[in-house]
Amino acid sequence: MTVFGYTGLFALSLLESAAIPIPSEIVLPFAGFLVASGQFMLWPAVLLATAGNVVGSVILFWIGLSGGRWILERYGKYVFIHHHDIEKGEAWFERHGAKAVFWGRLMPVVRTFVSLPAGVSRMNFKKFLIYTTLGALPWNFALVYLGIKAGENWNSFRPYFHIVDIVIGVVVVVFIGWHIMKHRKIK
Repeated sequence: MTVFGYTGLFALSLLESAAIPIPSEIVLPFAGFLVASGQFMLWPAVLLATAGNVVGSVILFWIGLSGGRWILERYGKYVFIHHHDIEKGEAWFERHGAKAVFWGRLMPVVRTFVSLPAGVSRMNFKKFLIYTTLGALPWNFALVYLGIKAGENWNSFRPYFHIVDIVIGVVVVVFIGWHIMKHRKIK
């Protein structure tokens, strides 16, 4: 983003919402840090990140619409998604529909993939766009704002970074281990 500016922010947000593993939890606070340092402005950063999320989500929506279930059925096992998981997800999505898109956009990891079941279930495209935008906007604002506050207090946070890295690493390892064990039992 320091090289490509707002275009880089838009592209990273688009890729993240198109299921490329680029975490918004890192990208957006960094954009906020750039706001704090005067290189970005708050609302252009938030709105361009949101626009990138919408475009990336549309890509996944269209993938879901044009055969996403087949892709999940065939290749889901490689990321621990089984037939049972697909059926459970579809039933949940059918009950909650548009609300699932809105609330899903506010949840880490889910926010990236909620567009796929929306496409598979043939959700109304206009509704999908509205709920995706309304869900992405507060998420993006919150993370950019967090980055602004971190940027303003950077020296105060520096001693805690190592501890946070360790905690995040342990949580990720435990979650992956739990997920693998859970899905081995389902086979």
